[in-house]
Amino acid sequence: MPFTSLGLSPALVRAVARQAYLEPTAIQVQAIPAILQGRDVLATAQTGSGKTAAFALALLQQLETAPIDSPRRPLALVLVPTRELCAQVGQEISGLAKSLQRAVKTAVVYGGVSINPQMLALRGGADVVVATPGRLIDLLGHNALTLQYINALVLDEADRMLDLGFAEELEKILAQLPRDRQNLFLSATFPASVQALAERLLRNPTRIAIAVEPQTAPAITQRALAVDPSRRTQLLRHLIEQNGWSRVLVFVATQHAAEMLAGKLRKAQIGAEPFHGALTQGKRTQVLADFKASRLRVMVATDMAARGLDIAQLPVVVNFDLPRSATDYTHRIGRTGRAGESGTALSFVSADTEGHFRLIEKRQRIQAILEQIPGFEPVEAATQPAAAQETAGSDRGTGGIKGKRRSKKDKLRAAGLGFDPL
Repeated sequence: MPFTSLGLSPALVRAVARQAYLEPTAIQVQAIPAILQGRDVLATAQTGSGKTAAFALALLQQLETAPIDSPRRPLALVLVPTRELCAQVGQEISGLAKSLQRAVKTAVVYGGVSINPQMLALRGGADVVVATPGRLIDLLGHNALTLQYINALVLDEADRMLDLGFAEELEKILAQLPRDRQNLFLSATFPASVQALAERLLRNPTRIAIAVEPQTAPAITQRALAVDPSRRTQLLRHLIEQNGWSRVLVFVATQHAAEMLAGKLRKAQIGAEPFHGALTQGKRTQVLADFKASRLRVMVATDMAARGLDIAQLPVVVNFDLPRSATDYTHRIGRTGRAGESGTALSFVSADTEGHFRLIEKRQRIQAILEQIPGFEPVEAATQPAAAQETAGSDRGTGGIKGKRRSKKDKLRAAGLGFDPL
């Protein structure tokens, strides 16, 4: 099915051609006509399925014929959970908008950087605002923009937004939006918290659920490597050097682990940098840009890099620490094998974390033989029964089972400190 059959204008059809989109994805085929009809949409689809382009194209079509006020008043608001996703979504919208005769101004605002340049950029108004919740509330507090003319609200990666504790911020933002608006909820998963919010806000929505079909599933080879926790760094170095990987995205459980592992790899003459929420925005932007441009060989990241980031032709992802949930596992490995490319996902599994890995296997309906790499055969025995591993996680590599303990940010939010590292 060509893009021309979705009701898009000739200018936007030319825009997708310039972006080398050959044909619409399943989510685009179903979502774009519904959005153009003005319907609310509740959509779930796997990571890398083209959700961003689906709502971006439809919103731009609606803006194409909208009158231009002076100053411009934001007509569309896109809320995302992280700074990197904010920049990525803004870039995609701006790229597609270049083909329109009507100039569409997109404002991209997020925390971690000075608010003053963003306030200056908003003085002339904007048509589309792409924002993280915390920074948007800051800008509203400074009267830098108004939301009273918003026609369309998009919650992108809605599950991640609530998982990161943005429920209170969302309520403050929703209170300033007009009642009569279009609502688009798009995400990879829809847990109970998102379902409850959707049922409260959406009006007779078009429900779209794109299943992962075998023929469309990313071509990712998934492997599990048995290794003692104390030898994971040496095994990682061995694999990088033996396979000659040009770039490797390595996931760890904590910010401290990211700093430590990146430092050890640099000492071994392997270019590596940490990537986590405690870094300044300038540092995060530089690390990500270097990694995408292959100037950096290894990026050691926490789960903040597991969602939304589009890194072209990434050959391999390594779970140095196992993720806390099966859903996080899917998002992590989804950074490779994108846009028709193949990729490899490796998980380091110790005796203490094998039970947790088997639980991930069961929930994701996968099966991986636990391999041993010559010279790195594990010798340590499990320190707890397998059943306990599945329910309690392990402090030595899993980061804990998701939902069993509150993060530092959750505790600060509960104390009313307004901590917003994203």
